[in-house]
Amino acid sequence: MMKFLDLQKITQKYAEEIHEAVDRVVDSGWYLQGKENERFEANYAQYIGTKYAVGCANGLDALIWIFRAYMEMGIMKPGDEVIVPANTYIASILAISENGLKPVLIEPSIETYQIDDSKIEAAITERTRAILIVHLYGQCAYTEKIGELCKKYDLKLVEDNAQAHGCKFNGRKTGSLGDAAGHSFYPGKNLGAFGDAGAVTTDDEELAEVVRAVANYGSQKKYVFKYCGRNSRLDEIQAAVLGVKLKHLDEDVAIRKKIAKYYIEHIKHPDIITPIVEDWDAHVFHIFTIRTKKRDELQKYLTDNSVQTIIHYPIPPHKQECYKEWNILSFPITEQIHNEELSLPMSPVLQKEDVERVVEVINKYTDGI
Repeated sequence: MMKFLDLQKITQKYAEEIHEAVDRVVDSGWYLQGKENERFEANYAQYIGTKYAVGCANGLDALIWIFRAYMEMGIMKPGDEVIVPANTYIASILAISENGLKPVLIEPSIETYQIDDSKIEAAITERTRAILIVHLYGQCAYTEKIGELCKKYDLKLVEDNAQAHGCKFNGRKTGSLGDAAGHSFYPGKNLGAFGDAGAVTTDDEELAEVVRAVANYGSQKKYVFKYCGRNSRLDEIQAAVLGVKLKHLDEDVAIRKKIAKYYIEHIKHPDIITPIVEDWDAHVFHIFTIRTKKRDELQKYLTDNSVQTIIHYPIPPHKQECYKEWNILSFPITEQIHNEELSLPMSPVLQKEDVERVVEVINKYTDGI
């Protein structure tokens, strides 16, 4: 079976450097809030193009702490609204509701799968305080129109950059385009740790300080607690591993783009839709997604032919039980995407013959579509 994502091979690619980094942490005797964190935060901020990066336990927490910080700073309060794409992964929305804020769901574009900027302004009310854009599948969701709307209505722009490490808009990295961004380093991400890990990037010094405090029990000074915080810290081993992988991120992304280009140019099945890419800098292909009306049948066929695929995501947020108050709502474009999406194998360790085989198997498919 060709794996959708072979994490073991990815680790083996940089095994020697990773072992050295982990051994360095083990030998140091310092496992939290040490030099590895300082080094990674500095290097990641420089890579993204922001003044600050603050490590935390995971990507969901990164987003939660951004909104929590804005509330501690008096910029937001319970009941305020945050505009967010309807077709995102649940974490984007959980971060909003966790803080007592109200998610306002907006349909995506069927061409890009990113939030449809033509539908945002009509949803802005006197309670709207922010727009949360999600660079879904690794594609930049930011547009100049979104930036203009934030200026016009004095809204914070928050980025969910969990899937888009290394992605760019007009030469600037995603994660530096808004007021703050949350990043996930879940093992399967383009920049993945050996467990859960995350970070917040921003140019706002006060926001960075508040995020660091609320993620450390609410403390800025040992045993002194300014906020009612939680424990959400990036440990030294994860920071060390991420430091190794960050050095190789751009070359890994280049491989992903090469694979994506081959898929797009060679998948010829008339009933399969491949991504539309207008700017290759603006997509890092964390996920290579195709769409077809007979998605489940195609997935079974590929499995039967030893090609592993994954659905991102089978149930949209507004149909989840945890948001049962939304279950009666209809977001037809979101639902279409979630019913038709299928993700093909994509990673920097896929071999040329693997990619060619995926294409060959798909192009030979005749039943069920």
